[in-house]
Amino acid sequence: MSNLEDLYREIILDHYRSPRNRGELASPPAHRVEGFNPLCGDEVVVYLDVHDGVLTDIKMTGHGCSISQSSSSLMSAAVKGKPLEKVEETIDTFKKMMTAHASTLQKDEGDDEVDLRTLGELAALQGVVKFPVRIKCATLAWNTLRQGLDEMSASL
Repeated sequence: MSNLEDLYREIILDHYRSPRNRGELASPPAHRVEGFNPLCGDEVVVYLDVHDGVLTDIKMTGHGCSISQSSSSLMSAAVKGKPLEKVEETIDTFKKMMTAHASTLQKDEGDDEVDLRTLGELAALQGVVKFPVRIKCATLAWNTLRQGLDEMSASL
């Protein structure tokens, strides 16, 4: 298990040091949404470009701890170019992982278990559930993404 934990730590550090999809999109036409965690000061601004039901581009700015910033980067890489249905499914699966008790994070699918194989690199953040105070850091960008998608749906 130590090798897997080392790999996960390396993935998190890589995304923190070299964040994917960093920057801004012209707003409009992109939708801009801000997220803030008042408990620790983490901030994220997410820019969404959606065409024909596909999240064609996503960019982010902001600052915060290594968990919030690496989670933002991992999220953007996981959802960019995906149909909105798949984006919503990925958000739900990730948030389920963040709210699951560590003992329910299994390799096999089950009613109340998170199938980590479906998450790819996002599974690197599974260790956050052992530190409840850090869950808000890991989910900040995800909650902001969901808020942006909800705002876009409401304006249609």
